[in-house]
Amino acid sequence: MATLTTTLAVDEIGFPARAEAGGGEVRDYLALLKPRVMVLVVFTALVGMLVPHAAANPVIAGASLLMIAIGAGASGCLNMWWDADIDAVMSRTRTRPIPAGRIAPDSALAFGLTLSIGSVLALGLIANWLASGLLAFTIVFYAVLYSMGLKRRTDQNIVIGGLAGALPPVVAEAAVTGSVGVAGLTLCLIIFLWTPPHFWALALVKSEDYARAGIPMMPNVRGPDATRTHILVYSLIVVPVALLPVPLGFGGLLYAIVAGVLGLAMLALAVKVYRVRVGDEASRVAMQLFGFSILYLFAIFAALLAEHGLGLFRSVPGLL
Repeated sequence: MATLTTTLAVDEIGFPARAEAGGGEVRDYLALLKPRVMVLVVFTALVGMLVPHAAANPVIAGASLLMIAIGAGASGCLNMWWDADIDAVMSRTRTRPIPAGRIAPDSALAFGLTLSIGSVLALGLIANWLASGLLAFTIVFYAVLYSMGLKRRTDQNIVIGGLAGALPPVVAEAAVTGSVGVAGLTLCLIIFLWTPPHFWALALVKSEDYARAGIPMMPNVRGPDATRTHILVYSLIVVPVALLPVPLGFGGLLYAIVAGVLGLAMLALAVKVYRVRVGDEASRVAMQLFGFSILYLFAIFAALLAEHGLGLFRSVPGLL
């Protein structure tokens, strides 16, 4: 395990020395939680709670959702603690609180561990211990198996590590029902399959950053052309899989339309990424797919939220 010291000379990477003690403002500690990722976690977890139509106490459900969000933030904090050395040399991460010197590594570690343990125990007491165990597994999977074990060792890091980001709907379903059902697992599968094309599109553009940090992302290991092929293959898989909620009975007409139309658009962009391989246009198209994939996932989950949360569910004609 690499040791992260509390100081880092300016002439090593060109950034300020790290804080001698905890330091940092409230916003710096919030940044450690990866708030943008937390928003997606909360959103997908909320859908995971609503789809089973469980008769859950709204206070318990809300408190459970908060613990899931804190657990996700805690795993992000531990990831930033471990990856501070490589974050310092990557342009898109060098301003994070630890490499920028605003928070000491030891303080970030203590913060992440405290939130991890607290959120897991609280979820068990608030909801049930199945949900608590799943949340603990998610945190350990992301912070230990992915961050410490896979990220720097295999070009499949995103594929395997994506499971951690896909589990919140399962944890949420367990919190309100006390069990894991088909709906939660299907939502998990959709996010899991969506993650590789989403992040590999960004990796195509940021491959020099990853190479400088020594991270074996697919464009650096197998080349950009192989990455484009993998993006297309995963896109061809995730789009039809995303339609599974319809025949499984928890996706209605609105969901079918949104998932179908946006799925075709995502496939079109994946094909474009596969075909356009040279120059600035290739990078532009890759970033288009990266940005659109976020909209795609948000929109299909929003359709489920509208159907089950706002009472807009209408079955697809011809399906039971």
